[in-house]
Amino acid sequence: MQIQVNTDNHIQGSDDLSQHVKSIVEDALDRFSTRITRVEVNLSDENSSVKSGEKDKRCVLEARVRGLQPVTVTHQAESLDLAVSGAADKLESNLSRTLGKLDDPRRGPDMPGPEDQADEQL
Repeated sequence: MQIQVNTDNHIQGSDDLSQHVKSIVEDALDRFSTRITRVEVNLSDENSSVKSGEKDKRCVLEARVRGLQPVTVTHQAESLDLAVSGAADKLESNLSRTLGKLDDPRRGPDMPGPEDQADEQL
């Protein structure tokens, strides 16, 4: 599983920040690592570095899972650490639910899966 960390122009990107973020994401998604090809992490400061506010740090995670459309989650918090942790928890929960349905042995070949439901909603 490849993890790519991107920051906006209001967040000072560094190797330490990238390693810390990668560690949080790897810990949360470890059990899916054989199914995920890449995770893109986008960190931003909604109010810029000049202002501060409640929940102004944002983390968007996009996971590329083999055989599925990309799964994206967003979390906002008062610090980058909380934003990344919150987004990683959301992504872990989302993947657990989505992949759990796909792996459900009770789901026969004629039963629609999550990928079919997305088409029905269009």
